[in-house]
Amino acid sequence: MKEALCVKDLCKTYVTNKRQNNVLKNVNFTIQQGEMAAVMGPSGSGKSTLLYSVSGMDRPTAGEVTLAGRRITDLKEKELAKVRLTSMGFIFQQMHMLKNLSIMDNILLPAYQARKSRDRQEINEYCLALMRKLGISDVAGNDITEVSGGQLQRACICRSLINRPQILFADEPTGALNRSASEDVMRELGKLNQEGTTIMLVTHDMKVAAKCSRILYLVDGNMKGELRMEEPDSQEKARERKLNNWLIEMGW
Repeated sequence: MKEALCVKDLCKTYVTNKRQNNVLKNVNFTIQQGEMAAVMGPSGSGKSTLLYSVSGMDRPTAGEVTLAGRRITDLKEKELAKVRLTSMGFIFQQMHMLKNLSIMDNILLPAYQARKSRDRQEINEYCLALMRKLGISDVAGNDITEVSGGQLQRACICRSLINRPQILFADEPTGALNRSASEDVMRELGKLNQEGTTIMLVTHDMKVAAKCSRILYLVDGNMKGELRMEEPDSQEKARERKLNNWLIEMGW
């Protein structure tokens, strides 16, 4: 299996009032193509900082990040922005959508910006196909205030996939949703992963993490351990028990 993402000796340091805060400390891990990996850890452990640093949204202080064989930590800002737009997809807890655009137009915007070798008709057809797959084609023309939180997050997933990214990054993708909507969104992410989409997500929700194939545990900026989930997806309770026991061992 090929590597989708390789992180070596990643460090991130912030300086506030002449004091150094080492948020990430020589973090190392690899995510394989087609894997769905969750990053967990106590509040303030550096989970979101890690996600932003490996995805190029923030520059690490030291170390290297390689995406599908390309070292993105060496790229200039303009090149890095293009990689984020064309090779990565992003889903956040806060569903950032433009209020003056419809649901479908919000999804289409990154594809129009990317200027890949696709005409607008092809892009529009692919957008509608994504919306049908995630069950929101009936709200394509709605404003973002006219849909539920679950529908809006599924629209964010469509937007993250519109440029056919090599990897999908998600920061607490279900954090703003109720349990029912959360389960719907994770079901869709699971389907995408089964179809081959590589996913790295940050979560504090054990039910969300238990749906992933691997869990990485971060404490005070250090990678303390990992757990592989080998039970079949159908054994949901068994996966959750296994994860719960492991988290207790890790000091969760």
